[in-house]
This record gives sequence, C-alpha cells and structure tokens, in this order.
Amino acid sequence: MARTFENLDLDRAGTDGRIGRITLNRPEKMNSLSQELLFEFNDALHDYEADDSVRVIIVRGAGRTFSAGYDLAPARGGADGMVRRHRMSDDKGRRMLMGIRTSMQQITDIQMYFWNMAKVTVAQVHGYALAGGCEMAMMADFVTAAEDAQFGHPGVRGLGVARNGVIWPLVIGMRKAKELYYTGDSVTGAEAERIGMINHAWPKDELEERTIAFADRIANLSADHLAILKLNVNRFYENMGIYSSVRSSTDLDAAGQFTAQSYAWQDASREAMTSGGGLKQALDWRDAPYRDYRAKK
Repeated sequence: MARTFENLDLDRAGTDGRIGRITLNRPEKMNSLSQELLFEFNDALHDYEADDSVRVIIVRGAGRTFSAGYDLAPARGGADGMVRRHRMSDDKGRRMLMGIRTSMQQITDIQMYFWNMAKVTVAQVHGYALAGGCEMAMMADFVTAAEDAQFGHPGVRGLGVARNGVIWPLVIGMRKAKELYYTGDSVTGAEAERIGMINHAWPKDELEERTIAFADRIANLSADHLAILKLNVNRFYENMGIYSSVRSSTDLDAAGQFTAQSYAWQDASREAMTSGGGLKQALDWRDAPYRDYRAKK
C-alpha cells in the first residue's frame, strides 16, 4: 500500500498512469521547504524509483506557487538548520562552521539523489521558484514553467550562496549566470526558456496539460531504458565536475553564513523578530536596495 505524506500529495497521470506526480503541499506557506517536507520528498522519490510502472516523475506545487524557498520561520531553524539533530553551536552559543556545513550537506544529498535517481524527472513551475525552490527545480531533468513564473535566488543577498549553485553554470552562459548570482535577481519563465535555464515556458492555463503531454511523450520508452539513457547523459556532466561543484557550493553556502553581509542579515532578522515586524520586515530589509520581490509591494 502506498505511503501517505503530511506535506506532499502523490497521484498518477498520463497514459495508463505511467507518470508519477509529487505535489509540494504547503500552500499556506508557499510550499516552503521545511525539514519534514524535504525528508518526505526523499521518501516519495525512493518509492517512485522502485515502482517500474512509473516512467517519468513530475514535481509541482499546490496553490499559487511552486516553492518560495527554504522555510525561514524560526521554529524551523532557518535555511542552515534543516537537520536539527546536528549540533551547530558550541556550549557558549557560538555558531560552528562544520556543524552548519554538515547539516547543509545532508540536504544536498537529497538534491543529488533527485538529480541522479533512475527515473526521468520534470519540474512543473508556476508562481515562484526561488532560493531552495529554484535549487530543487534545477535538479530535475526537465523544467517546464508558466510564462510569468519567477526563477531566482534572492538568498545570495545575505543568507549564503546557492546550495547547489542551482547548476546555472552548466545550463546558461557565464555572463548571465554571474548576473543572477551577484544580484539575486529573478527572471520570468519566458526569459528562463530564452537563456536555456528551462525547457519550455507556456501560458499558465496550459501548463499542466502541456507538461503532462511532454512527460507522456518521454514515457513512451520503458522505465529501465529511460534510466540507462539518463545515466548516459548524466555521466557527461558528472565527468565535468557536477558532484564536486555542488559539494563545493554547499561548503561555500556554509562559509557564507560568516560574511559581513550575512551578519548584517542576521542582525536585521533579530531586530525584526524583536520589534514584531517578523520575517516580512527582515525580507523587506534584504530586498529594499533592489526594489523587487516583497520590497516593491
């Protein structure tokens, strides 16, 4: 009997149900990536990988967005506290680099499994795919999106670096990759398609139907044959250093918690929580110089 999950919905689509779908189901939190959701996502991927009747997996988000990123609510421990059981501070309350790094690498392990699992995967994006949400989408084999979807990583403005580099250096040109890294800006689905970040951008009201048709076309081949084709292609990128690069990105994400910009963000976050302004005030502080995301609303 198939497992049920608190933060995910699973169903089937396509010809004879050969497409397995995973829906991130925290719409009230814009599908922010909590520890619980990520560990359930890992379990769901393993379940689908073991099921030969599943040929392609679509990952999408419930409600108005794909995912706005990691859960930054204090109760969740922030983006650097996804694995709460690992000690990240000493007995004097000082943050420890290797503790933070280890917790981040455990989440990277889930991302890398998603990248290299023996199923073809499609991220179906509407609304926002930001920060951790963008990281997740980029690890799929294919990405489809609504034309007005937003892809970006505003977390680089003070929370570290992209955990897996969102593999942009592998899929888009160097100049544009650097622009997105250094600013934390976002691009629309239409622009993301133009620069090669994603495969297809379609009108929002056509996204689901056309994504299923796209996945169903791929699923004409058997699951095991698709797995061999995927392994063959992925080996080229792995030989170009994706594993070492993603690990390095995660290490630098941990180190990025100790920069002047990160300390300023931490101070602003504490002040916002103390004053009652909450996460919204902290994010407004972060994004105000750029006049985008929440800061322009």
